[in-house]
Amino acid sequence: MKRLLLDLNIVLDVVLDRAEAASAARLWAALERGKGRGFVPAHGVTTIFYLVSRAQGPAFARRATDGILRTFAVAPVDEKVLRRALSLGWPDFEDAVCASAAEICGCDAIVTRDPKGFVDSPVRIIDSPTALAWVTT
Repeated sequence: MKRLLLDLNIVLDVVLDRAEAASAARLWAALERGKGRGFVPAHGVTTIFYLVSRAQGPAFARRATDGILRTFAVAPVDEKVLRRALSLGWPDFEDAVCASAAEICGCDAIVTRDPKGFVDSPVRIIDSPTALAWVTT
């Protein structure tokens, strides 16, 4: 069973029903059906809540966060993950934390719309359509 960490942009695409959401929504549904194991990074949950609350209000953000936590496992972000992220030396520390969390919790890939943010990632980087093909074949 594939283990996939979803970058915040993928989760937000689905929650906020963005134009880019089609393949991400199908991936989310496949993960809900047990076709793979989805993860979100712990630090990302608060960021998602904040952004969704600003866009749709706090009640919607609470429901969305509950749905995320019911669907996905949370990849821990602790000192080990943060130190690993620092060692990557990337300009975007948040992306480095995602990559480090995915690596340490044994994910097969990170699903993102921003592969440029993950250059030299210790974990394979894929987009939603690729991830969907992985978990449905």
